[in-house]
Amino acid sequence: MIRLFVSNDLHPGAGVALSLAQVRYLVAVMRVSVGDEVRVFNGRDGEWAARVAEVSRRDLVLRPGARVRDQAPSPDLELFVALVKRPRLETIVEKAAELGARSVTPLVTDRVNARGASLERLSAIAIEAAEQTGRLDVPAVRAPARLAAVLGAWPVGRRLMFCDEAGDAGPALDALAAAGGGPWAILIGPEGGFSPAERAAVRALAAVVPVSLGPRILRADTAAIAALTLWQAALGDWRGA
Repeated sequence: MIRLFVSNDLHPGAGVALSLAQVRYLVAVMRVSVGDEVRVFNGRDGEWAARVAEVSRRDLVLRPGARVRDQAPSPDLELFVALVKRPRLETIVEKAAELGARSVTPLVTDRVNARGASLERLSAIAIEAAEQTGRLDVPAVRAPARLAAVLGAWPVGRRLMFCDEAGDAGPALDALAAAGGGPWAILIGPEGGFSPAERAAVRALAAVVPVSLGPRILRADTAAIAALTLWQAALGDWRGA
């Protein structure tokens, strides 16, 4: 089933606004015709079955008929990951969307090996992953932030799973089970690791839960996928699947 993320409100009979890229995808790639069904969602109104009402080379009209799934919240889990080079960062965003993260924030740290990130490209990857995986929302991809600023504004009540491979952290599943549920975030460092000052600042945070991801040194993208998987297995919506 074709699924598309759209921005406008969804209700029976309403027109669905599509981007030019979405029209080209439906017409040129999927070759839809009048009467075909497309599923649409906007992160607010659930998922709807829509029919193709009109189609031409440059335009396509979808009309929602019935809601097929009610809106459900994604796990209250945020991912903070140090800026890495573009291919690995794109993988992280894609897999974070697949694994249920609510947002992804790239971080500027002392040892980052990348200079920036294309939010437009990363957001497009997040949307595509959400469409393919059946999510009812799309994770927000935020502008890069400095680690010190993020720690300084850390919200009360949100625990932080700190993947700390330089210290005495215990196994991730044990630490997560002991800490329990509620709002969470995951912190992944750069491939050069956090500096001693950064690590001390993170460990000093009241909400921090240091964890180990095992005996091997993982690249940032592998570490992010592993951490998200462990959190989902211990505390996330996998338990109700």
